[in-house]
Amino acid sequence: MDWNEVMNAQSVEELKKAKLWLFQENIRIQNEKNAIDEMQDKFIQEKARHRKDVDALNHRMVIEQKRLKDESLLVEKKMDILREGFRKLEEDRKKFDREKKLYETNRSYEASFNAPRRYINLDEFVGVLFRNTNSLMSLRKRYKDLMKIFHPDNNSGDAELVQLINKEFARRKEEYL
Repeated sequence: MDWNEVMNAQSVEELKKAKLWLFQENIRIQNEKNAIDEMQDKFIQEKARHRKDVDALNHRMVIEQKRLKDESLLVEKKMDILREGFRKLEEDRKKFDREKKLYETNRSYEASFNAPRRYINLDEFVGVLFRNTNSLMSLRKRYKDLMKIFHPDNNSGDAELVQLINKEFARRKEEYL
């Protein structure tokens, strides 16, 4: 029905029809408005749910970025430790190579000599060790000191030299007695 028809209605019957039509139209519009309101509420709820989901995703993304950054720093620290370890290892290898070369050089140098290693007379050397012992007490002190140094149980000990020291000590001791 048209609004102009309602305005131009001449009879009560036509007015009742127009009133019924208006009532029905009002109900239809009210139902559509309610449906639109329901849809709007659903959209608002869905928007809030999406916002919550986006916020949760953003939060997880921030946490994941922080975790990745921490892992990256940890990996970088580990790489620095490895680099330092390899650098020290290379230094040790070079040092070892130098020492090995020096050892081989010394060994070949020593091997090139066929002569005995002792170039001095041990008897003269022992005599020098007991030089300036003027009394029996100084002789005994010197003997004890020499034994501490040259005893065969020590790292620098020499059994042959100790026997010579013992003979020299006995000989000089006889001079003081």
